[in-house]
Amino acid sequence: MIKKIIKKLIGKKILSRYHYFLARTASFVYGSPSEKMIVIGVTGTNGKTTTVNIISQYLDCLQKKNGLASTVNFKVGDKKWLNKKKMTMLGRFQTQALLRQMLKAGCEYAIIETSSQGIEQYRHIGINYDVLIFTNLSPEHIEAHGSFENYRAAKEKLFAGLNSLPKKNINGQEIKKIIISNIDDSETLRLKKYQPDKFLTYGFENSGDYQGTNLQAGEGMVSFKLNSQEIRAKYLGKFNAYNILAALTCLSALGLDTKQAVSCGLRNIPGRQEWIKLGQNFKIMVDYAPEPESLGQLYEAIKEVSRNKLIHVLGSCGGGRDQARRPILGKMAGKMADLVIVTNEDPYDDDPQMIIDNVAQGALEAGKELNKTLLKYLDRRKAIKRALSEAKENDFVLITGKGAEQFICVANEKKIPWDDRMVVKEELKNLNLSTK
Repeated sequence: MIKKIIKKLIGKKILSRYHYFLARTASFVYGSPSEKMIVIGVTGTNGKTTTVNIISQYLDCLQKKNGLASTVNFKVGDKKWLNKKKMTMLGRFQTQALLRQMLKAGCEYAIIETSSQGIEQYRHIGINYDVLIFTNLSPEHIEAHGSFENYRAAKEKLFAGLNSLPKKNINGQEIKKIIISNIDDSETLRLKKYQPDKFLTYGFENSGDYQGTNLQAGEGMVSFKLNSQEIRAKYLGKFNAYNILAALTCLSALGLDTKQAVSCGLRNIPGRQEWIKLGQNFKIMVDYAPEPESLGQLYEAIKEVSRNKLIHVLGSCGGGRDQARRPILGKMAGKMADLVIVTNEDPYDDDPQMIIDNVAQGALEAGKELNKTLLKYLDRRKAIKRALSEAKENDFVLITGKGAEQFICVANEKKIPWDDRMVVKEELKNLNLSTK
């Protein structure tokens, strides 16, 4: 609340200059660590976190020491930990401190998930990016930016500034400035006006520099071909094929061996299509899926999985932003799930019950019946417990909205420790549904 008042008092122009000054100062204080590593930035609406993590895993396979910063996690060489900050991009000093840690640990590469709000607050200033990856663009954070056009413009600022960043010489090699963009997203046409050293495209539907073919998805697996190479991963959904292809395009653009990279396989990413398996006779998945596009993709993906009833514990959208999507998410759940349980997520200063009611209204409009096929729980733990108790053999319990987030954010900037995955495990044991 205090922050909002301060922002209104000092005005947008002064605030922008303040953020810019802080970013430059932070880079100077920490010795401009991004100048001494190859820095890969990933932006877009969906797929950023997964793409960042896939690139990191591929680099690990190639024994290229790396660090990452994403919505869900951080990594510095062999050290990994979850993101507890409730921020995709850290503050300017925290970001530079993290980059400094990566450099001191001997990292050759830094992979940074770069958000539109981070760009608007100049958190990207002082980071000398070498490769920028665009995944896709759909309406998101509209209330934060004022319009879709403003949201798009914020993303474009990142690409527009790439050529102005100084080129690096690392180990006697000049590092080129590269843009990698999803050719199947129309936004790529807008990005082509920026002319880095290389502008590369990837995709499946339209002809690109890195063309995936024979895309298949089914029963917990996605596969495709890149040239003659067969790519397979234990991920659900065709959208994950795009994330993998983006990562492979990045590696190839940097002159790295993609065939060797994929030989190690890919690990699950915390809170992203994460299966909870403790011996119960039904399926449980925890995922983030905070907005209509990602939720729709997730629904399409789980169609691939054999199941009986679908029970969806639906996070009710964060308070203070993107209010329009609340009934949309509810309606989607109402159409796709057999039982919808709407619960609390991150209300911030908003009335959590009001948010829940907004989401539930969408489910009602989709034909769900209150207290029968639609349930409302203010207590998220009770919602999860109810879902687990309702599940029968081969049912599918889907829990979305938070993924691996470590807090529930409530009024007065208070954070309540939380982890959907841990709560699921605890409640399985409490209900005697776990055999482990």
